[in-house]
Amino acid sequence: MKSDFLLAFNEIAEVRKLPREIIMEALKAALVSAYRRNAGIGTGQHVEARIDDKNGTLDVWVEKEVVENVQSELTEVPLEIARSVEPDASLGDMVMVESTPHDFGRIAAQTAKQVILQRMREAERDAQYQEYLERVGDLVTGTVQSDSNGIVTLGLGRTEAVLPHSQQMPSERYRVHDKVRAYVMEVRKTNRGPQIVVSRTHRNMLRRLLEYEVPEIYNGTVEIKSIAREPGARSKVAVAALQEGADPVGACVGMRGVRIQGIVKELNNEKIDVIEWNPDPKIFIAKSLSPARVSSVFLDDDPEEGRTGIVVVPDDQLSLAIGREGQNARLAAKLTGWRIDIKSVMEAAQETLTRLGEPDLVDLVEARAGLIEQAQAILVKRDSNRPITPEDYDVLIDFVNLIETRRLDIREAGRTEHRARREAAQAQVPQPAYQYQLEDTDLSNRIYNILSEAGYSTVGQVMEQYYLEPNAFVNMSGIGATGLEAIEKLLASIDFAEPEIVEPAIPEELTVEEVLEPTISGEDSLIEPEETAQQHLTEVETAAHGRSEEEEMARAERAALVAQLSDIANMSPEAVLSEMSELEKALLPAAEAKLYESYEEEEDLTEYEGMTPAEMEQAKREKDKKRRRQLVFDENIGQVVAKRRRKPSRSRSKWDEFAGESDEE
Repeated sequence: MKSDFLLAFNEIAEVRKLPREIIMEALKAALVSAYRRNAGIGTGQHVEARIDDKNGTLDVWVEKEVVENVQSELTEVPLEIARSVEPDASLGDMVMVESTPHDFGRIAAQTAKQVILQRMREAERDAQYQEYLERVGDLVTGTVQSDSNGIVTLGLGRTEAVLPHSQQMPSERYRVHDKVRAYVMEVRKTNRGPQIVVSRTHRNMLRRLLEYEVPEIYNGTVEIKSIAREPGARSKVAVAALQEGADPVGACVGMRGVRIQGIVKELNNEKIDVIEWNPDPKIFIAKSLSPARVSSVFLDDDPEEGRTGIVVVPDDQLSLAIGREGQNARLAAKLTGWRIDIKSVMEAAQETLTRLGEPDLVDLVEARAGLIEQAQAILVKRDSNRPITPEDYDVLIDFVNLIETRRLDIREAGRTEHRARREAAQAQVPQPAYQYQLEDTDLSNRIYNILSEAGYSTVGQVMEQYYLEPNAFVNMSGIGATGLEAIEKLLASIDFAEPEIVEPAIPEELTVEEVLEPTISGEDSLIEPEETAQQHLTEVETAAHGRSEEEEMARAERAALVAQLSDIANMSPEAVLSEMSELEKALLPAAEAKLYESYEEEEDLTEYEGMTPAEMEQAKREKDKKRRRQLVFDENIGQVVAKRRRKPSRSRSKWDEFAGESDEE
């Protein structure tokens, strides 16, 4: 049987839509605060509130000092009571003991009420903020609560939303208790809770409505490419089918227009044009001007002036293409991303006729003289207010298409040539010139200010323009020929030297011993350190004592071959022996003799000229240390080891004496 406390507790958690843990922590904090206020103790003394989840009992535990004689019950506890809680307690210890007052229920209820409500309000605000933060970009439905100074407040159940005046439909009037659907634009976190800003004019509201009303858009069969909207008046939506055979416009409109009519009603009778998107800009622009019919479209994609589309429509379609106060043309421009210039057939033909004198069109005029004469005759007929037949309009359209297409081709060729010339000019400019600031040059302040205002900030930019077109500086106001001479003098005085290419130093030729010296010092290498090599040398010489002369000669021949054939020094012993042919074995004595002769050559003393005796002795030691290392194959251990070569002054008998001393040891 649950207590009244637990029932009330669960009810609060259910109504507030909050986790039980958050409410429990808030309740414990409230009980601790109520006890401190009732008992008059500070925050330095530890106090805990403990709640039993099973029976709902509330207890307060306070940290007190164990004493023999209690003088203050608020901070001290007798030893007997302390040991009933902690058997190991002793005098002077601090223990937690239960100190729940008799009238604590009434005091706690009065004191804890505001704390519990405050904690729950904070937790509820955080939960609401997180909930609506995830709903940014979605639609919500609220009830109008108030309309004050143009700001409409919508009730969303447990919270409120704000509909600013700038986000309201111009033709809508909001009355209290009206149901309104809006688009969540932004959620702000404030001290009074989350502030939810909604909109009725955002273009994405139309996108969400289409997703809700058109299943093909929701499941991805149809895609919304772009939206242009003037809230409350008219909108254009470009849609494309992602699945072959699907009708994007028909899916959005629905049978007998039922789907689009539902959206129109939601947006207070805002007109919506659904247009099929096309990857060809000409076709897309022509469709975006619907319901007007389009005769021709000419596109001029200029990198400096932007993308412009010249649209030619029949004379009776001109006002329809432009729309009321240019609305249709504006929406088409927003939808396509092109600046659209709409002309009637007669207007376009008249302008085209005035361009026939351009030098680039002379050959075309001669080639199509018959078509041009017909167009001129039709225009004369129009000026005399005689009726124009549909065939006459077709001739004028062909005439306009012919001339405008050639003009666009010439313009595009000029842009291509200009890009090529600019790239060639950029190739002549050294790269460091683009880091050289104009303010660091010797230009006069007047010329520097003129160039800066024109957008030039580095020497590289000036050089690029000079190589591209020097007269561009002459045409600048305030520069002229004198200023151009100053610029030319500046560019001629600056020398951007090419960076020196430092060739990598070629290392001197190294001996086999010097190349292999790092390997010799490795612990895991087949070539062991010098001390280990010397130890093996001693073992080899000791074992050689008493051998026959032929055996010793064969071992020496193999060692000499290993030392001379440096390209196989890193091979395993088995591989070395397998590579030895009978001819190589026959040449071993000669190789050994030649090797020993190289050791006994007379020392060249010319390299020691100018040295003191001490320096000469040190240099000899270093040189001797480098050259006295020899690679020897030790048959006992099956490895190639390094040993020091014999000095030229040391005879064979000395090696024998050295081996004999090793045996005695």
